[in-house]
Amino acid sequence: MTQGLQNPKAEISTYSQSHTGLKGKDKQKQASDMENCLSTIKIIDCSTYDFFCFKSKSWHEFIKVQQTEQKDVNSRLEVRKEVAVWELFTSECTYFLDHLLVLKMIFMNTLKYLQSNEFLLDVDLWRLFANLEELNKISLSFVQTFFEIVKDHVSKSDSPMDFISILRKFFQGDLCQTHQIYCLNYTSAVFYLENLKQREDFSIYLKWCEQNEQCKRLHLPELLVAPLHRLTHYPLLLNNIWKRTTDETEKGFIWSLKEKVEKSIWDLEGKVKWLDNFQKFRQLQEVIIWLQVWDRDKRFFVPECLKQSLRENSSENILSSANRLLLHEGRLALAESTRLLDVYLLLFDDFLLITKIKRNKKKYGGSDTGLIPVCPSLSPELQSFIREGRCCTVLDQPIPLDRLILKNVDSVHVPVFSLRNAFIIQHENRYRQCIAVFLLQAQTETAKKTWMSQIETAISNYTMQHETKKNTVFCLPAESSEI
Repeated sequence: MTQGLQNPKAEISTYSQSHTGLKGKDKQKQASDMENCLSTIKIIDCSTYDFFCFKSKSWHEFIKVQQTEQKDVNSRLEVRKEVAVWELFTSECTYFLDHLLVLKMIFMNTLKYLQSNEFLLDVDLWRLFANLEELNKISLSFVQTFFEIVKDHVSKSDSPMDFISILRKFFQGDLCQTHQIYCLNYTSAVFYLENLKQREDFSIYLKWCEQNEQCKRLHLPELLVAPLHRLTHYPLLLNNIWKRTTDETEKGFIWSLKEKVEKSIWDLEGKVKWLDNFQKFRQLQEVIIWLQVWDRDKRFFVPECLKQSLRENSSENILSSANRLLLHEGRLALAESTRLLDVYLLLFDDFLLITKIKRNKKKYGGSDTGLIPVCPSLSPELQSFIREGRCCTVLDQPIPLDRLILKNVDSVHVPVFSLRNAFIIQHENRYRQCIAVFLLQAQTETAKKTWMSQIETAISNYTMQHETKKNTVFCLPAESSEI
């Protein structure tokens, strides 16, 4: 999982150093050389596996192909159970042959081949494919073992299908953990892929792979998501077998496997949400700039020789907590004495941040802002700021929700002060003194009502949570350090 969380700045730097200096003719030569290299690759045909032809056949068709007579079974439920077990096998065949193997043989191995020939050397295989090879090994082992058991079952009329042993090995083994590792890297992989697609050399590689007939017109993003879908499908297949099983011991065992996979999925959902939030806040840390106190307010004079010792190093770490939630965000106008200032507000579950939108090319080290990787879970507007090389400079300081007073600006004031869709945010200190006032204007009345509703709800929830903590631990909630 750690490998999937590398620093995006390093990625930008590597790409810039190796590609931005290329002239037009050099780029054309490099593209031509890569295409020549790709023409020498031989892709192994997936149909060579002995179980390939059975992935789309029914249980009865398989028995017929094996040229055996169907056993005389007293209960139709036994046949129905075999059909359900066969569905697990055939769906795993499709998953392995049409998704995992295609990803490995066509996309991963082609990239390895190109890198061995000194193309796309800076592309990180792990960030794109994570533990794909391990997923291939587990799935292949399952279908091969299962196929042998089924063939043995149909060739011996008095032999029951020993599918319990393969289920035990498969579902009590590394299946869930291996899928979890892959799924936790998935968001980072999609994030990384979208950034790589902007490159001409990577686009040549991607187009060549996706044109292979074994892809069946599926694109790389559609293939990368397959393990997530497969993991969530296992409980449904196990439940189908469970319903058609008559033996109580087998029934209890299959149910326990189903619960194990479901628990793994629930754990994964929590981890994915945490990871998505972590990546979002890591990106916000890159975008938001915190000014020193003497830069925020000229009243505070500090000689140059003392600034280093007074520098506020902790400000940028405010957003480092992955437990904090971003509830609402958007662009508003801040009324100043002679003008309206374009600002961007970020409402978190414990404070409100008012920032000024500025262009800041130096923040990412150059003018190649189009190469900046953008977290897909951020809002489209904030993503556009990042791509355009903009940043959000904190105007004053975070406003804790227990120190925030929200006031509406009545329509009666509109003709007098030329205010439209306006409301006031007041920041109080712990002694209930007003230390800052912000007169904000939304673009529409609906946007204004949305903002006011979001802030009121956030304040209410924050107050309730802290009241609960207060009653539970018999202590007062922590006071804001701002006086």
